[in-house]
Amino acid sequence: MNETINNLKTRRSIRKFKDKQISDEDLQAILEAGTYAPTALGMQSPKIIVIQNPETIKEFSDWNRSYYPINVPDDLDPFYGAKTILIVLANGKMPTFVEDGASVITTLVNAAHAVGVGSCWIHRAREEFSSEKGKALLKEWGIPEKYEGVGHVALGYPDMDLPKPRPRKEDFIHYVD
Repeated sequence: MNETINNLKTRRSIRKFKDKQISDEDLQAILEAGTYAPTALGMQSPKIIVIQNPETIKEFSDWNRSYYPINVPDDLDPFYGAKTILIVLANGKMPTFVEDGASVITTLVNAAHAVGVGSCWIHRAREEFSSEKGKALLKEWGIPEKYEGVGHVALGYPDMDLPKPRPRKEDFIHYVD
């Protein structure tokens, strides 16, 4: 089977990571791949924020958990102990900013799998960066306020077996004449 197709079919969300930072080489390969994600009109509207500082990750974990739609324990880590968190933002003035950001996230998680790094796509970045705190962070980081949160990617070396894939639903593909 083609290596790319195999990587796409075997990637799984990882929800338990080793207590080890990913290598700079792996991180750079993943980030570079993310910059090649397809975007509307090739405008490259997204930005990728990299966080590896444990205290900052803890702050984001607490903040992200506060947006869960259900009550969850205070010790739940939405990033599953990952040592690297990526935040994907996109220019909210682009009508396709969500799709552009999702394309980047999809590319990041697949690139991670290709180099042996586990990943998990985490939501609630939109809520975070539409808040006053989020707008203040954008300003602090020198990013225009027009940028909106699309999602996070938790990265790390897996400390679990890859989950088995769920069976594909029978009506996933529909041909028309």
